[in-house]
Amino acid sequence: MADSYGGRLLDHVHLRVSDLDASRRFYTAILDVLGIPVRGGEGSLAADELYVSDDGPPTMGLHIAFQADDEAMVQRFHSAGLSAGGRDNGAPGERPYHPGYYSAYLLDPDGTNVEAVYHGPHSRSASAIEYSWT
Repeated sequence: MADSYGGRLLDHVHLRVSDLDASRRFYTAILDVLGIPVRGGEGSLAADELYVSDDGPPTMGLHIAFQADDEAMVQRFHSAGLSAGGRDNGAPGERPYHPGYYSAYLLDPDGTNVEAVYHGPHSRSASAIEYSWT
């Protein structure tokens, strides 16, 4: 398998939060910009591999990075997150990690470091997994 592929390591990440309503507003706003639908009900929400609940002490010290389609999407992510209760943790801009790495950082209502990143021109190896629930 070629080492140029990425994004298949995790099945899900469970993030515990102190205020689900505040987190729902924040994550719904930023994920809407990224084109990722949020679903969920009482006591939780989910978006692709991310599961968020208020069933325990808040998760501490986590960094989550979401893929963005372009630099403009990173900028919209940052703006939407600030408007929905996030705090700035790094304005949109190019980073030194590798050429073309463009990202923005926000702190969610519990202080989780949330990033949107565009790695420059690329192609995806797969768009999504489609489940067949029976």
